[in-house]
Amino acid sequence: MVVPMEKSWSDKFRSFRAMAWVTYKSKPNMHWILLSLSTAAMLVAFPASSLLSRVYYSDGGKSKWIISWVAVAGWPIPALFLIPSYFVLGVLPTPLDYKLTLSYVVLGFLSAADNLMYAYGYAYLPASTASLLGSTSLIFSALFGYLLVKNKINASTINAIVIITAAMVIIALDSGSDRYGNVTESQYIMGFIWNILGSALHGLIFALSELVFIKLLGRRSFHVVLEQQVMVSFFAFVFTTLGLIVNRDFQAMASEARSFKGGRSSYFSVLIWGVITFQLGILGATAVLFLASTVLAGVLNAIRVPLTSIAAVILLHDPMSGFKILSLVITFWGFASYIYGNYPQK
Repeated sequence: MVVPMEKSWSDKFRSFRAMAWVTYKSKPNMHWILLSLSTAAMLVAFPASSLLSRVYYSDGGKSKWIISWVAVAGWPIPALFLIPSYFVLGVLPTPLDYKLTLSYVVLGFLSAADNLMYAYGYAYLPASTASLLGSTSLIFSALFGYLLVKNKINASTINAIVIITAAMVIIALDSGSDRYGNVTESQYIMGFIWNILGSALHGLIFALSELVFIKLLGRRSFHVVLEQQVMVSFFAFVFTTLGLIVNRDFQAMASEARSFKGGRSSYFSVLIWGVITFQLGILGATAVLFLASTVLAGVLNAIRVPLTSIAAVILLHDPMSGFKILSLVITFWGFASYIYGNYPQK
């Protein structure tokens, strides 16, 4: 019996290069241009929106409702991409019936609540810590996906859940090293808890969105996902605006702008760029899902966690202890385990 020789690293590299070239040639150049732009949007806009949220609080902002409103005020941005898609793809808008409209309203309310929870996290935690805690949404997405959508959980997913949970425990045990001087211990704990709860709600929203595609729409296409993004963001915008009005935070903008570090121009620059980056990040993630795969979106999501943490340390001078670095490495390992286990094997 002849035993096949194991391929050398040079042979493996040549095989990978040949496969990559075949994959590249199988798609038009415009596909790769759009994918590159979408990838850049994810890796730049998401970290930027996180840093801007932290800058808002560190430079004098206080309202949780305002930063929540910023997260959804840009809902017309994806609409600018949605409307032309009807003409390009030659499709009609999805008819709105009672169940579909109700699902958008519910998801919009949950998204508004989710943004408010994350706002508490960024108010009391360094951006690097909040970003790391936000990675737990992968755990809750897997669990709620299993419970609601009957998605499978394999050994790699369980391994990723355990690893990321361990990373969060390390951050909790080392909480004293990265707490800002103007943040009390109770506020830090509150920010920690609300950030985890926000991640849990984010996982639930992800599973419910998938359920809407399966039960109500029966299809998943680019324009349909854009429709959902626009409608959910719109209703989240309505609910958050009502919260702003009831809490009288619209009036508070004027006083915040006057006392903000850098003055009114800096204040509104932070809010406007926050609006843009929040929506561009989501739009980029949506495009990556349909131009490539959920696996690539997962890879990019894993990459943006250390990018946000490193950027926060460099630009915002976030404290970075050895335990937080260890937690960052472990989190990245957890993402890698999840991605590997859910990558379609051939």
